[in-house]
Amino acid sequence: MEDQFFLSLSFILPILVTVILFYILKSKSQKDLNLPPGSYGWPIIGETLGFMNEPHDKWIGDRMKKYSSKIFKTKLLGEPVVFLCGTAGHKFIASNELQMFLAWRPKSQQKIYRTSAEAESATPIPRQTETQIVRAPNFLKPDALVQYVGTMDTLVQEHLDRYWVGKQIVDAHKLSLHLLLTLACRFLMGYQDHARIEKLSDYMNTVMFALDVIPLKIPGTCFYKGLKAAESVRKEIRVLIKEKKAAMASGVEMQDIFSFMISRPDPSTGKFTPEDDIADKMMGLLSAAFNSPCINITFIMKFLAERPEILQKVRDEQFEVAKSKNPGEPLNWADIQKMKYSWNVALEVMRHRPPVQGFFREATTDFTYEGYTIPKGWKVCWSVSSTNMDPELFPEPEVFDPTRFDRGAPPPYSNVPFGSGPRSCPGKDYARMQILTFLHHVVRRFNWDLINPDCKVLGGMNPIPIDGLPIRLHKY
Repeated sequence: MEDQFFLSLSFILPILVTVILFYILKSKSQKDLNLPPGSYGWPIIGETLGFMNEPHDKWIGDRMKKYSSKIFKTKLLGEPVVFLCGTAGHKFIASNELQMFLAWRPKSQQKIYRTSAEAESATPIPRQTETQIVRAPNFLKPDALVQYVGTMDTLVQEHLDRYWVGKQIVDAHKLSLHLLLTLACRFLMGYQDHARIEKLSDYMNTVMFALDVIPLKIPGTCFYKGLKAAESVRKEIRVLIKEKKAAMASGVEMQDIFSFMISRPDPSTGKFTPEDDIADKMMGLLSAAFNSPCINITFIMKFLAERPEILQKVRDEQFEVAKSKNPGEPLNWADIQKMKYSWNVALEVMRHRPPVQGFFREATTDFTYEGYTIPKGWKVCWSVSSTNMDPELFPEPEVFDPTRFDRGAPPPYSNVPFGSGPRSCPGKDYARMQILTFLHHVVRRFNWDLINPDCKVLGGMNPIPIDGLPIRLHKY
């Protein structure tokens, strides 16, 4: 027993000494730099636990008050991070995206979204590849979306009939995730199989809880479960790749992003993308297609349940749209444009409960901001919470008021639920169409109340209701 103790000590001690020396040398190397104010928190883990567990707006707001309303430093997930706050911070990052920054994901996301061969790499992940795949053939441009509306309308109604009608209590978050994954599978991958989608939905829900965590590959942790679920998603996608290839080989014409990825060689190399890489990219695209809209729909359902007068205004608008249709006639693009108040409600929900709290970048060079030096390699973050509740930008910010968006567009870089600059979300029109099509049908068919009005929400960048959003349905 004593031998084992000394053996363990002889193994752990050198590691501890190395870590301590690393941080001493690192702090000395940065001593002469005029770094932003802030705290690194605890050794190694920094302020990660508070970041993941506290409400994001409180976590950001506390540090803006304590250190600076414009800039502060911290350490998250093992990395030094500087937050650039306010509209000036948002604009600075958006204006210098391609010159000074690379997109960066925490190591937990790098490992989940990459193949095992790439998982250990610590290099930043450029998002250009996924963005070019989506944008190149204009899959998500308005001209293409016009053709999706009727099919989306049908799929939303089928979903409500299958999973909502006849139920007393449903989990609005879980079902909206399932619906949006159904739509993503149909429009991005060109297939619809209820059993497979239900399985994918369960896997992806597990993945979403593992994105902003300490990457401990220990059974029972969120990260371990997320890794296992991500591999199951890849396995399902690899099966679909083989099925898709076989169908295309038999002459079946397909026009979706998935088929595009499979059938087109990489223009830079002339080679076809390996199946494992396609599975990784497809999983990333599916996540982007459903996660943020799912969070937005979830909180729309919550806010409308708490504000029956606003729900009634949304309902009135949607009945007005329905009156212009023949019985059984699906929605079209022009109908979506009429839903202005409903979209203002969605924007106001996103202001109060942003579906994505911000994004990380990595500095590709030393730069100066507000008189402080940010070293090359540091992670840079903009946070929507530094502007969304600013009374100078949004008068009476605590008031839920959809009509504020009728009084003019918010100031630039103040409300950016879909990002800004070169990396703004290419699927924002698609997301808008999903949300409004769902609202059109759900408000005309149901009333609902909340089972747990004070549902706890995950901290970090991904504000998921930890126990979902159970609601009690009533036929309207």
